[in-house]
Amino acid sequence: MRILYVFPHPDDESFGPARGIAAHVRDGHEVHLLTLTRGGATKERHRFGYTVEEMGAVRQREMECVARELGLQTLTVLDLPDGGLKDLDPAALETTIENHVVSTSPDVVVTYPVQGISGFADHLVTHAAVVRVYRRLKSVADQSPGRLAFVALTEDQAAQGPGVHRLFASSSADIDCVQTVREEDMERFRAALDCYETYRTMIERTGVKEMLDRRVAYEFYDERFDPPVRTLCAGMAGRG
Repeated sequence: MRILYVFPHPDDESFGPARGIAAHVRDGHEVHLLTLTRGGATKERHRFGYTVEEMGAVRQREMECVARELGLQTLTVLDLPDGGLKDLDPAALETTIENHVVSTSPDVVVTYPVQGISGFADHLVTHAAVVRVYRRLKSVADQSPGRLAFVALTEDQAAQGPGVHRLFASSSADIDCVQTVREEDMERFRAALDCYETYRTMIERTGVKEMLDRRVAYEFYDERFDPPVRTLCAGMAGRG
């Protein structure tokens, strides 16, 4: 199956979702990644004396390393304003995302849950835009992905965070899939994080490599599985 992840920034795909992405690729699925910004406005740029443009170029190169480590089918990095998605025309942002979804024709689209895990504005805007795109495409059967999913943290995973950022968990009632990945998938997750040399200090501060275990949780939009299914594509027309 074809899976499209949509996130606002470089590293969003690696700070957790990479475990699941590695498992999807290992299971034979195509995984595509759309990143809306180059992430150049991060405060980490000041440690290197980079401008926003220079940091964005560096982070895009780091993402190309991630694409190789995870075995992504395609990587698309846009140059929308980092930290400024809330100031864009929502219709224009949705059209940009919709065009990519239609051209990729995924079976599953994955993005942030409603609380954005960290609560960052770009995460919240991305969630809302992707949901609206998905709902619009549902009215056009030949263009509609079969599933919209939100990568999530369980309550106990979020509680392991060191407090660098406030983390928002999904309740057990909202989680529809818990996939247990292999150690080789965890190794790819750690290797993907290591691609972000400019974020090495932040990776160490968050303790993300130690915080996250082999369980990758997802919420499904407008679907309910109780108990949760074991893979992202389970329950889709008998596949997964």
